[in-house]
Amino acid sequence: MKYTNMVQGIFLKRPNRFIAHVMVHGREEVAHVKNTGRCRELLLPGSRIILQDHGLNTNRKTRYSLISVYKDDMLVNMDSQVPNRVVIDALGNGEIKGLGAPGLIKGEQKFGDSRFDVYYRDGDREGFIEIKGVTLEMEGLSKFPDAPTIRGTRHIIEMIKAVEEGYEGNIFFLLQMKGPRGFTPNREMDPAFAEALDLAIKKGVRVHVYDSIVTFDSIQIGSKIQYREQVL
Repeated sequence: MKYTNMVQGIFLKRPNRFIAHVMVHGREEVAHVKNTGRCRELLLPGSRIILQDHGLNTNRKTRYSLISVYKDDMLVNMDSQVPNRVVIDALGNGEIKGLGAPGLIKGEQKFGDSRFDVYYRDGDREGFIEIKGVTLEMEGLSKFPDAPTIRGTRHIIEMIKAVEEGYEGNIFFLLQMKGPRGFTPNREMDPAFAEALDLAIKKGVRVHVYDSIVTFDSIQIGSKIQYREQVL
């Protein structure tokens, strides 16, 4: 995915989940944060950031959107809306190992009490994909979630039901960065999510983990990353 009208800035503070005070072109501005997660390890005062400039002639409350932040030398995309687009593009191009290039791909499909991010069909194969964007990295390992997620656990339980009904079930973790050597569920933060994921794997749900190639104005799928049930 390609962004337009990108500018560099400095993060100052985040008074709530939705906005941040930033420094752009030597002036303090208010920017929309496109990620309602905590992101405390990323949004540190003085951090270098990349923003999208929407211009002055819009109906937006803020001119800028915070898209990416540098964690040391690693650029992390924080846009929570982008993982679905990246994964759907990669799926259509046949870039996800084990899933091929399905002839039919649809986003936001209801199943049971949940709405999965992707439905696909290819001949006799039908399946769902639930996509989780990952921005948390600790000592070379990426983790999800960075806060307890009842909704995320419910999605996993529903995916198990889909597999039991004959669908292919997939949980996809997209690391919105390039650098971590592996991925593991964040058991300390949300043991219920991790236990549900363990059960899903036993029931035949497939887990995919890929990193991303993140640049100043783009993000695209990168390489397959090792999934670790436990941190060694």
